[in-house]
Amino acid sequence: QVQLVESGGGLVQAGGSLRLSCAASGRTFSSYAMGWFRQAPGKEREWVAAITSGGSTNYADSVKGRFTISRDNAKNTGYLQMNALKPEDAAVYFCAARSTVAGAFDYWGQGTQVTVSS
Repeated sequence: QVQLVESGGGLVQAGGSLRLSCAASGRTFSSYAMGWFRQAPGKEREWVAAITSGGSTNYADSVKGRFTISRDNAKNTGYLQMNALKPEDAAVYFCAARSTVAGAFDYWGQGTQVTVSS
């Protein structure tokens, strides 16, 4: 089992930055792929970014060039650096982990709220 806890959400003005953290406990975090998702009110949850155990990254087109996903395996923590935030980035952000190269994410955090004022 892997337990995930997000932090770092908050209120920021449009154009500002936030860094989300995802602290993992349980099994070896370094062997897991990690992803970030978000869900805005009235909308479906959408994938934002992912990073493999080896450090390869992928991003949704909507955040490419503005968000950066990273991980520090020594700290069992993943990060999502969000720059140039837009009001449409406002959502609850979730981190997730999976033990496989591809497929569904097995473990989820409880989410952290990001609010962007215009």
